[in-house]
Amino acid sequence: MDILAIETSCDETGLALLRASGTAAAPKFSVRESAIASQIKIHQPFGGVVPNLAKREHLKNLPILLAKLRKKAKKLDPDLITVTVGPGLEPALWTGIVFAKELAKEYKKPLVGANHLEGHLYSFLLSADLSPAMRRRLFPAIALIVSGGHTVLLEMESFTKWKRLGETRDDAAGEAYDKVARLLELPYPGGPEIERLAKKGNPHAVEFPRPMIHDKNYDFSFSGLKTAVLYYLRDHEGAIATPEGKADLAASFQAAVLDVLAAKTIRAAQAFGARSVLLSGGVASNRALRGRLKKEAAKIGCAFYAPEFEYNMDNGAMIGVAGYMAHLRKKHYSLKAQGTLDI
Repeated sequence: MDILAIETSCDETGLALLRASGTAAAPKFSVRESAIASQIKIHQPFGGVVPNLAKREHLKNLPILLAKLRKKAKKLDPDLITVTVGPGLEPALWTGIVFAKELAKEYKKPLVGANHLEGHLYSFLLSADLSPAMRRRLFPAIALIVSGGHTVLLEMESFTKWKRLGETRDDAAGEAYDKVARLLELPYPGGPEIERLAKKGNPHAVEFPRPMIHDKNYDFSFSGLKTAVLYYLRDHEGAIATPEGKADLAASFQAAVLDVLAAKTIRAAQAFGARSVLLSGGVASNRALRGRLKKEAAKIGCAFYAPEFEYNMDNGAMIGVAGYMAHLRKKHYSLKAQGTLDI
């Protein structure tokens, strides 16, 4: 089955053409073509994503990316069209939904709504060629989805059945990265900037708190950590006046975030007898986090899976996977923007 997928949940416009096959227990995917238009330079002066600007750019980018796909694919004749319906910025989501409806009419093909978080959850399937033996050892799994808007921990029994163990009570990890980056006078998006600086700094320079790390539940909270950085800068004038000082603060902040994410995820894996740990979402592109979770998972005998770096950030390919899985599960998401849609 060929799938045309559309992603416009935030500030990346993504279109992809996938070939999907297999059952819900053993799906297979190959990306035929993928095109992404980033809006980082548009939103950078504002320090974050401006919804109406994002909508404007999606409207401009969608037909351009479709033309690219048509040129590359030579013959664009999808069997199924899928589009993100949430969660995300509703003005941005609507642009993709309206565009997808027009394409469904043009091609006279079925249109399926996709959950953005499920796209992240399944995204490792775009790069992991799982043999039957590997699939038998995949579940139960603990999945950590960590991005600018979400930090969610799931227990997965299969590709179609999972339970939410915990989530952030305030700021998501990626959101905390962006807010702390602004405090350190770093450009947007802050996550990659902090990761870059952290490599040069001392992670023990400042012992920031590890929020909720010892709580018995699997929830997260990063707002207090952000505030701790704010207070440290208030009380230590000139702390970021030098490149070394800025790098030390970035490394110390990142160490606190990684300690919490790793501790909760590995504790859940042990508690539920997981065979594997899955990492996804925009923050999954952080090499320090990937390395930490892979190392900790190996210590307890768990396999570790994360998407290739190109599929960590928002993209059409992961929406194609989510749409195909929703199609197999007969899961029908309303074709309307659902900003707070959950997983």
